[in-house]
Amino acid sequence: MDGLIVFRERIQGLYSKNSRIIDKVFQFAVAMATFYMINTNVGFMKIAATPVVMLALAVICTFFPLFMTIIAASALILAHMYAVSLAALGVTALVFLIMYIFYFRLTPKMALAVLLTPIAFVLKVPCVIPVAYALLAGPTAIIAIACGAIVYYMMKYVKSASAGMKGEGAAGLMGQVSAYVKKVFQSKEMWIVIAAIVISFLVVYTIRMQSVNHAWKIASVAGAVVNVVVIIVGDMALGVDSSYGPLISGGVAAVVAGLILELFFLSVDYARSERLQYEDDEYYYYVKAIPKLSVATPEKTVKRINERKETEIINTAEVRRKHKAEHRGSHRGGSGIEHRGGQPARRQTARRSPSVNSHDMNEVDKRLLTQSLKHDLDLK
Repeated sequence: MDGLIVFRERIQGLYSKNSRIIDKVFQFAVAMATFYMINTNVGFMKIAATPVVMLALAVICTFFPLFMTIIAASALILAHMYAVSLAALGVTALVFLIMYIFYFRLTPKMALAVLLTPIAFVLKVPCVIPVAYALLAGPTAIIAIACGAIVYYMMKYVKSASAGMKGEGAAGLMGQVSAYVKKVFQSKEMWIVIAAIVISFLVVYTIRMQSVNHAWKIASVAGAVVNVVVIIVGDMALGVDSSYGPLISGGVAAVVAGLILELFFLSVDYARSERLQYEDDEYYYYVKAIPKLSVATPEKTVKRINERKETEIINTAEVRRKHKAEHRGSHRGGSGIEHRGGQPARRQTARRSPSVNSHDMNEVDKRLLTQSLKHDLDLK
């Protein structure tokens, strides 16, 4: 656990130093994923579905708030709907208008939820969005998530029925509008999924607001289980055929996402929790205090034992010459007259042994080696 806390502290420190860059990179990635999803599912207008247009829109949206990405995505969807038929364009524009009315009034700061919900559906992990937003936000996020789910099912229907949405005259246009509205808004699968999103969101939000130990873990698991159970029961009751493999894997992904969010946003030590009671003139207060987990991030220090410096070139011939000169001077200075008690006395000169030359060479080599070692090891 300490290793995870240290990892969290390092990630948070990295984000605090580069928050602007990381936010813009994330915004660019979300915009690219959104436009790629739209072009993959309803890319009927060839010019708007080119990678150049997609990249240009993503770059432009990166330098504006996330709401501009929603507007650009809506415009791109409408362009593709126009390439299909006027009926698809009219119904989609009307649905977007109703969504924007509710969005502006109730959830103006939930642009990311609207963008991430269709992407989660494409990745087969729609349960991650209600669990994550129930842990981090309030109940108003349900509206943004539901709008994203409706947009996904609209694109899904147009993708499968685009070939049959070709009619001429007023009768053909009205038939297309009727079929579009009936197919999308009477879709049993869509309403089962939206009901599962709403119920799982409320379950997660209710549990995580309780004063119980490990509330976020319990809420994540409960929300994922409720989401899977509601969809299975709804499919069995209404006769909808769904694949349960991606459904279960999406629930597991939601639990993992909840654990990751708990690590970064609510990492506490339940073993040291305390219950406090105090009062004032009007109320009694019962408080449960849980300390946060924090570990000092270890700092690595590098100590250089042997630092290489520039190599000094030693002239061995010069050293030997000076050593010989010093040796000769010492012998010459030793032969002199010493006065003892006023009488001059001649000092005896020591005889040079035959091995003086070899001894001098050994001393020179030792001195050279000593100087070299002192210089390399930086010894004084």
